[in-house]
Amino acid sequence: MNDILPHETPVWQYLERQVRAVLSSYGYSEIRMPIVEQTDLFKRSIGEVTDIVEKEMYTFEDRNGESLTLRPEGTAGCVRAGEEHGLLFNQAQRFWYQGPMFRYEKPQKGRYRQFHQIGVETFGMSAADIDAEVIMLSARLWKNLGILDALTLQLNSLGSNENRLKYKEDLVEYLMQFHDRLDDDSQRRLKSNPLRILDSKNESTQMILRDAPVLADYLDDESREHFSRLTDLLDQAGIHYEINSRLVRGLDYYCNTVFEWVTDKLGAQGTVCAGGRYDGLVQQLGGKATPAVGFAMGIERLVLLLETLDAIPESEKVSFDLYLAAESKEVQSDVMQCGELLRDQISGLRIKTHCAGLKNINSKARQTGAKLILLLQKSDAGVVGTLWSEAELIAQVPLSALPSLVAQQWQLIK
Repeated sequence: MNDILPHETPVWQYLERQVRAVLSSYGYSEIRMPIVEQTDLFKRSIGEVTDIVEKEMYTFEDRNGESLTLRPEGTAGCVRAGEEHGLLFNQAQRFWYQGPMFRYEKPQKGRYRQFHQIGVETFGMSAADIDAEVIMLSARLWKNLGILDALTLQLNSLGSNENRLKYKEDLVEYLMQFHDRLDDDSQRRLKSNPLRILDSKNESTQMILRDAPVLADYLDDESREHFSRLTDLLDQAGIHYEINSRLVRGLDYYCNTVFEWVTDKLGAQGTVCAGGRYDGLVQQLGGKATPAVGFAMGIERLVLLLETLDAIPESEKVSFDLYLAAESKEVQSDVMQCGELLRDQISGLRIKTHCAGLKNINSKARQTGAKLILLLQKSDAGVVGTLWSEAELIAQVPLSALPSLVAQQWQLIK
């Protein structure tokens, strides 16, 4: 678990603002759930034989002896909240959330035991149109962030529960012939979660899988039509994708559409966003049958990608726009009043006021990296302000003229 330090948070805030703007433009509403839920919620939704439940959850007993778990993902809690408050049955809903998740796993580059996700969940819509919408909005986000060219969309269909059941049987029968050659994790998954073997990173196992049955051959007509409709919509929207027949999800509740946005810019840990359809989960958790589709994106991974691609605007790397200081003690009180005047008259302007010693104030002001620097000083005509844009002198004007000058220059640097 790690701290996010003040010099890092501007990038997080930039990403979060971009996400909020895109989701708002599609009519999605924010929902906020607790980070602690009853353990049974995750066992029933994620599946007791998944790696998350078996090895990765932070679970503890409270003072009443009730088993509680720090949420390892957001979908189950979102379903629980929607069902508890009567938001799902016979309704169409579009939700999003953000916050910390917790998994006890080996820390890697861009992955921590407390990590942060932004999730999107939709309910009550069974057609492929909503599958396409959640993919389209994610593509719009990548475009707005300037990272679309670094990401590849991978698609697959898991079909219905009946399709997967038959496929699992044949896959296990095939793999049992090579049991001794499979890696240890894959041998364990043969009985618990055989579809996850398809996602194995072991080269020897991948060689064995080359001749394994393919899930696409087991899809029924309805699943094929759903997937065909989705790809048609993405084609019409100009969104490029790859069909990855080995793409599965690590959670038991997925069906039909699954997708991932992946990149080769971060080494082996290349997935930054993943999701799909989970029509059976609401009923699995005690509600009425409700179609659903969603995704989650890892904030740490996206921040790392933005930094790797140098895709963060310079203006977003600092937490303020203007640095305001006095050149002498006589005008320090004017600095404080000037700061309040500028905040009153220029909405959104971020001002950092110098409140420390005044030695070497000019060089200290420039070391902050501020785009605009305003220094107040005493003159024969009274207090005047000298405005700098980085190293360039803009003008020296009386206090009364500062708001209009600062506003004009601020618009230019924006």
